[in-house]
Parts: sequence; structure tokens; C-alpha cells
Amino acid sequence: MAKGIEIRQAHFPGRAPIDAYGNGGFRFADMSHRGSVLFLPSGIYGWDKQDAQSLTAADLERVLAEAAEIEVLLVGTGLEIKPLSKELRAILREHQISADPMSTGAAVRTFNVMLAESRAVAAALIAV
Repeated sequence: MAKGIEIRQAHFPGRAPIDAYGNGGFRFADMSHRGSVLFLPSGIYGWDKQDAQSLTAADLERVLAEAAEIEVLLVGTGLEIKPLSKELRAILREHQISADPMSTGAAVRTFNVMLAESRAVAAALIAV
């Protein structure tokens, strides 16, 4: 007997460049996702974050779990650049991750370049 619709957490199990962003979401790998996203070495994940101003280590739990494979974390903070807290920067440094906050558009462009260069890059992007 059919169970009905099964809702799973959004996840793409691979690395892909970002084709487009805006209207509250992102397009990549011939797919689209509404809302914020994490682009990590293990794949692309939907991210339940709407504002970068209140980012905590808990919000970046997946990033920290994959720290051994990440050198640079690009943080797309929305339309405007918002700094990361000293506490969050310290935690990322402890995991040997360099974090660069920038507007989401700049983070998308930078991510695509670094991905094409096969760099150890990840991105946490607030949807715009």
C-alpha cells in the first residue's frame, strides 16, 4: 500500500557550479532550490537560514563536520556584507577554515571560480 508523499531533506550528492541565483533560491546541476544552501565537499544541502547576522557554530555544523576537506568557506550574507562574529571566526579557525563573508552574488561567483580551480572550497549561501 502506498505511503503517500515522502518529504526528505534537500540534498544533491555531488559538487556542481551554481548556474543562477535570485528569486529566493539557486539553480545548479539542472535543478533548482528555493531557500538558502550549503555547498560542501559531500554535496549540496538545503539550509534553513534566512539571515547571516545571527550565524552560530550550530548553523555550520555540517561545515565543521567536513572541515578536513575545506580550506575556504565563502559565506554569502545576502544582499549586503555582514561580518561574522568573533566567536564564529575563532571556531572556524580552530578547524583550519578561512571564512570570507561577502554578498551572496559575490560568493556565488567566487565559489564557481574556486570550484573550477579544484580548490578546497565550501559555501554557505543565504538566498536573495
